[in-house]
Amino acid sequence: MTTEARTPGAAGARTGSAGLAAARVLHALLGLAAAGGVGLEVSRALAEGPGDAGTLAERLIRLFSYFTIQSNLLVLVASVLLAARPARAGRVMAVLHLDALLCIAVTGVVYHTVLADAGVDLTPSGDLANFLLHTVTPIGAWVVWLLVGPRPRFAGATVAWSVVYPLAWIGYTFARGAATGWYPYPFLDAGALGLATAARNTALVAVAFLVLAVLVRLLERVLPRVP
Repeated sequence: MTTEARTPGAAGARTGSAGLAAARVLHALLGLAAAGGVGLEVSRALAEGPGDAGTLAERLIRLFSYFTIQSNLLVLVASVLLAARPARAGRVMAVLHLDALLCIAVTGVVYHTVLADAGVDLTPSGDLANFLLHTVTPIGAWVVWLLVGPRPRFAGATVAWSVVYPLAWIGYTFARGAATGWYPYPFLDAGALGLATAARNTALVAVAFLVLAVLVRLLERVLPRVP
């Protein structure tokens, strides 16, 4: 076989290797952004003195009860796994990746439409954490998925399983709020708003989550396969 006959295959292999390398870099950068935001918030929780949260344990429990923190952790775990192996497949990985995309999108949208004008004064490190958690990671997660996937991955069963995590978070939030009187977000505060209003607000977010899930699945049908 001549050199010319082997060239197209070699070129394709080089292109595939370059694509996988780019996917690894992008997933790694996204993971760093999520880790940076969460790390800054943990550092602040450790450094703060006793406030209304009381003990260090309570401060950490409250921190990790925020949907923002949990959605960034989902992005972090999914990004680390995909940076190690961009073509990673399987039902669990697909559900994890879809939950990361959907939850971080909800985090970004809810923050910038509802919470951004709350008027909370933040330190420089708090501003940086806020920017990473609510802007960089939400936008980055979707940009990386659009550029390097992997896709298609999200079947109908994956969409159904992706709902389990947000429903569990909602149940935990209302149960702990009823027991302690603390809610992570004002629009979920059943004590201040009443259970009916808080439940309605939660239902609106849940509907947005489902709409996003369907949108992602439809996008997979028109976007190119990657990697």
